[in-house]
Amino acid sequence: MCSRAGCRDDAAWQVVWRNPRIHGPERRKIWLACDAHVDYLQGYLAARDFPVEVVAFADEAAS
Repeated sequence: MCSRAGCRDDAAWQVVWRNPRIHGPERRKIWLACDAHVDYLQGYLAARDFPVEVVAFADEAAS
């Protein structure tokens, strides 16, 4: 499910990020995003200068 507040759509993307002021490179967080919110979530983190990458999300539970 998408991590955007109020969204209940299925996730298609992983937004992988970390806060370098607090955590080292080994600590990363993952937000899930639907197609409609992936750019918003990525932009929100990038605007804060957090390292962020977007990768496809494969929901293994759906198989």
